[in-house]
Amino acid sequence: MAVSTESDAHLGQPEDPNHIYPTTVHDDLDDFESEIEEDDDESEEDDEEPEPITPEAQMRTERVNMESLFKRLSTERVPVRVHDILIKGNTKTKDSVIEAEVEALLKNATTVQQLLQAAGVANARLQHLDIFDSVNITLDAGPPELPGTANVVVEVSEAKNPLTGDVGIFSKPEARSWSVEGSLKLKNLFGYGDLWDGSVAYGWGQASEVSAGVAVPKFKALATPLTARISLLSQDWLKFSSYKEKALGISLGLLSIGNHDLSYHLSWRTLTDPSQMASHSVRRQLGHGLLSALKYTFKVDQRNSPLRPTRGYAFLSTTHIGGLFPENRSLHFIRQEFDLRYAVPLGFYRAALNFGISSGVIFPWGRGFLNKPSYLPERFFLGGNSSPVCTLRGPTSILGFKARGLGPAEPRRQERGNGNNESSDASTGMDFIGGDLAVTAFADLSFDLPLRVFREAGIHGHAFACTGSLTKLTENVYREFSLQKLRDSFRCSAGFGIIVPTKLFRMEVSHLS
Repeated sequence: MAVSTESDAHLGQPEDPNHIYPTTVHDDLDDFESEIEEDDDESEEDDEEPEPITPEAQMRTERVNMESLFKRLSTERVPVRVHDILIKGNTKTKDSVIEAEVEALLKNATTVQQLLQAAGVANARLQHLDIFDSVNITLDAGPPELPGTANVVVEVSEAKNPLTGDVGIFSKPEARSWSVEGSLKLKNLFGYGDLWDGSVAYGWGQASEVSAGVAVPKFKALATPLTARISLLSQDWLKFSSYKEKALGISLGLLSIGNHDLSYHLSWRTLTDPSQMASHSVRRQLGHGLLSALKYTFKVDQRNSPLRPTRGYAFLSTTHIGGLFPENRSLHFIRQEFDLRYAVPLGFYRAALNFGISSGVIFPWGRGFLNKPSYLPERFFLGGNSSPVCTLRGPTSILGFKARGLGPAEPRRQERGNGNNESSDASTGMDFIGGDLAVTAFADLSFDLPLRVFREAGIHGHAFACTGSLTKLTENVYREFSLQKLRDSFRCSAGFGIIVPTKLFRMEVSHLS
């Protein structure tokens, strides 16, 4: 028997390594079934020439064999051991790259059921490398002298065009800005599954970035994937916080195993205020700073969909420690974030209740840290129109509030008029300066709409409620902190709307109250 799992990158298959691809059982059943049969004491048939059988009889025999095999796989554990893994179709990709993704997974299987499941996961992992157009994994009978064994044949089709590119125009309604983004990706240049990419993003009124990077998956000589990226970032926060930020830096992925990720970030940052109208707290932090930090992330996501989860849970913990470089301008801080999501199916109209809670805290460290403020760009800012159901990145989004529109704020500098026709004192608004302690929570009820055309298009309705708090703790303000003040600082919003999913984005039309 030969069992195969197939996938094609052009058919829209998901790239989730934990996704199990469907398996198909081919026609040649007799060989493999005889190999996994436990009763080895059956007598051999006499060496007589077989009688000719009609096509109808052969079809009935194959159907009976297939039904017998499926029944056995569903009712009992069939022991099997992987004898060999054969790799085909890789003209450029090193065997060690493919073996590192599938070998341990397949050879740890001890039953046919486990092997079928492992083959599906291995297929997804190879597709996730993004260097193959298609992947086909076939399970076949092992050598006749080794009963109860199987050979695994991994056949890949490498990408015909290693150079790909994307370009798009994106909008951020909460920030009232547009951006044009483009990227080029070169796949498998040296045959180690290496991905080289460069990207450019230009935003009108907020952020622009130029970056280049490389990602190399694990193989036998490399126990963990490695990533490296250099970037030049410019962000305009004049409308919200009266400063512009420029950062030139490099990031290195040091460890990525299972749910754990460790990276190092080094960047030179500059904060400026071209308007000369920044508030006192913002002016104190203008100038240069060196960020040298380690970032550790633990992430578990068992939801059945990241866009419209109807069951499962997700958890994220991020620890960011800055100030590892021994330099006077090195930024010293510790930032911790937690994010928990849970989805409960309700059993009608694909209705599901999603709820989540996020929290984060940042504090400076070093000599005299109790009297120092936290670094402005690393503080927490709440607001914006990003859906909290889809995001898993700590406390950031609260529907119903504009970007950076919740939390501590200070008045900007006042501009004194110089002419007779000008007012002597003109107010210039507020600067949102962020906070050191952030807590958010939400509940979201999603459900199918009654019309069939909407259900088939994935268009569904939802009702939601959000709440959040953002407070300051640094510069000895923590001494005045109390649960009563924390409770009074919470702000809430609620609403309902319709969600229209597309292949490129998720459009949401909601009414807030």
